Amino acid sequence: MTEQLKKKRFWSGLFRSRSNAQPSDGPVEQEANPRSTSDGDLLSPTTGTRRRPRRPDPRDAKGKGREQLNGDHYEQIPLTEWPPSGIAADEELTLVQAMELISRGVPTHKGHKRPITHASDHYYGLYATTSGNHGEEEDSANQHNAMTQLMTLRVQGSGPPTFPWETLEQPSFAFGVGARPGTITLNFWVGRSSVMPPAIPLRDPGVVPREVDLTQIFERLKDLEAGLEYDDQELMYQQLYKRFLRDPDKSSSPHKRMEQQIKDLVMCLSGGDWIDFANPKNHVVTKFIYDTSPANHDQYLKFFYQLLLSLELELRINSRLHDGWAKERLMGYIPPKIQWNLALARRWRDNIRIEEYGATAERIRLRFKLRKRQTKMLKRFAQMMKWPNLAETLDVLKERDAEGGLTTISSHAMAFFSGLVLPGPTFPFLIMNSLVDIDPDKATDHLALLTHIHPNCGFQYRNSYTYWTSTSIVGKVLAPTCLEVAGWVGPARPTGDLGRSQIARIRSRRGRQRMTPEDIATMSERCDPLGPAAEVYPVKEYELLTPDSDNIVDTVRIEMLNLKPLADGQEMGSGWFDASIQFAISGMSWPLRLSYDVCFIHAWPCSDGPHPLFFDYVHTTVRADEVVEIKDWVRPQSQPQAQNGSGSIRETSGLSTPIGLAGGSGSSNQQQLVHKQTPQEDDDAERVLVIEAFGVKDNEVLARAWCSHWGLSAVVADISKTCMACAIREAYAATLTVIILIEEQSDGMD
Repeated sequence: MTEQLKKKRFWSGLFRSRSNAQPSDGPVEQEANPRSTSDGDLLSPTTGTRRRPRRPDPRDAKGKGREQLNGDHYEQIPLTEWPPSGIAADEELTLVQAMELISRGVPTHKGHKRPITHASDHYYGLYATTSGNHGEEEDSANQHNAMTQLMTLRVQGSGPPTFPWETLEQPSFAFGVGARPGTITLNFWVGRSSVMPPAIPLRDPGVVPREVDLTQIFERLKDLEAGLEYDDQELMYQQLYKRFLRDPDKSSSPHKRMEQQIKDLVMCLSGGDWIDFANPKNHVVTKFIYDTSPANHDQYLKFFYQLLLSLELELRINSRLHDGWAKERLMGYIPPKIQWNLALARRWRDNIRIEEYGATAERIRLRFKLRKRQTKMLKRFAQMMKWPNLAETLDVLKERDAEGGLTTISSHAMAFFSGLVLPGPTFPFLIMNSLVDIDPDKATDHLALLTHIHPNCGFQYRNSYTYWTSTSIVGKVLAPTCLEVAGWVGPARPTGDLGRSQIARIRSRRGRQRMTPEDIATMSERCDPLGPAAEVYPVKEYELLTPDSDNIVDTVRIEMLNLKPLADGQEMGSGWFDASIQFAISGMSWPLRLSYDVCFIHAWPCSDGPHPLFFDYVHTTVRADEVVEIKDWVRPQSQPQAQNGSGSIRETSGLSTPIGLAGGSGSSNQQQLVHKQTPQEDDDAERVLVIEAFGVKDNEVLARAWCSHWGLSAVVADISKTCMACAIREAYAATLTVIILIEEQSDGMD
């Protein structure tokens, strides 16, 4: 323990800052290569000298040592001024006092780097957890309201996962969808920088199951609805090896122990002839069983045989005879390909029951436990999306539900209404394609090519609205003016660049910013509300930020959404496009290209705010209508400079200028503002740009479009829930340099 404390103090020393207050024992000797709290590279040597001031060595600092400031106890009420009443500007707070005044209710973020099972050290998963906020609100959306329950699956155990690394899909959608439309969580942003190993095919052990017919498979599936025969070891052995597997040691040492049976099932499912459900192309699992004709009998039988063996394995792993730690340890040794088989078995066991079965697929009758819930969900989804053909579509939905024919409409509808959905990004396309397939309008025939293989897409329907996936940059930018539900953003404004009913796949570049393992290791230090550790904390090193949300910009409006088709890569009913949005700002048109697929991270709510901000967190504040004048911002440190000295944002992304303005007095005013707001070369490379987008939602859309134009991801903070200081600290934790401040206004919608 002593060694760990020493190590912690040593690394904390790298983040010491020089105080504005001078110690009484004389000047403090400075390090040759100083660092500051925001420096994200802990494990790599620094390059150059940071310009930020530092605190003195805490051993040389002298505090007043009073537990109570001026003999008075500070009441826990929100701060309205700094210093608070009764505290002098030259006070030095003890750690207890600083925690009470500054850190109470502040969310603190911690990064985690975890190894990948069956992979080398070159591969790892990155995660973020947050604590400190006393409220119940989080940065993620409610899964029920967002209709994302089937997009995630806990690997081990029931109920919602406790940590993001407990789910099969990564990054975890249980901790992924942000509470505000078009946003993601901090954990999802961190997880995008994970390095996952490529899919490696398993070695075929040569274990071949016995030949069986469809009746034998469904008879056993029906038996397993009541669970395994845990109390009869002999019967459990006979059911597996007499009917489906071959025991190679039957004569000498029969495999009656459960761990032996688990091993045999894993080896059998590792064969190359089975369906690979880890492959995203196979995530719509019902496509293998939707066709019940004799021509598809072999595929139908193979699917359910694989499902049966997976269910036998899943029930043995989750046996009540195993302790929780044993199950968790065992799952760590299961190859990823087999884990996707187990996910399918879980979905089947939870959501589907067998009513009738026979020798052919036509005689199979299944009962779908989620059908009523999914029918209500689809109805609610269509209403929230303001589906253009809503009345006729709901009539068909009601009619097909009464007939019991919802699962026979299409393979996507079968997956959606049955609940046989694998975790991951497939579900949004299942629910939308189900709605499209139920809609009787012939115009929906042009929307038949929606697929999760091309997730960055959207479509226009009946020239009325456009709908965009939550992963597409158009959806992320337009989301403030829309709803986000089930992975879709809409209803959004139409565009004249698409046909009456047409799909658009959006081309965009990868975002410029990514986190590194070193950033993850130092995340908690970079977002510490007190700054570097010290024995005393001078009051004058902190300030209280109170943005004026009443200073609303009302001169920004969205003019149009433009989609420019590409010369090649077009398909019938769909095509590839470059997207841009044109804004009217003070009577002048400004186009912004959505060039980069950036992310918008929903800020964690804080409690007991607003909170003071340590002076070392440098930032610059601009209004929404001023941001378009900024032609360059701090280049992300992860982007190396080109050999010819180029590579800045100005040189790698097209400039945005108002239409019809190429010079004159407006141009000089523009250059003056650019010079004022753009950080100079000697300024801090981590300076955060805070964009005040209060007022109409078009202001937030403008800020998001500007971020996509320059390739900068941003933190989006609602100041009614997250104070400005906490948002800035989260930006430092996420290694981002842009914050969008908004104040949510009630629009009367349920």
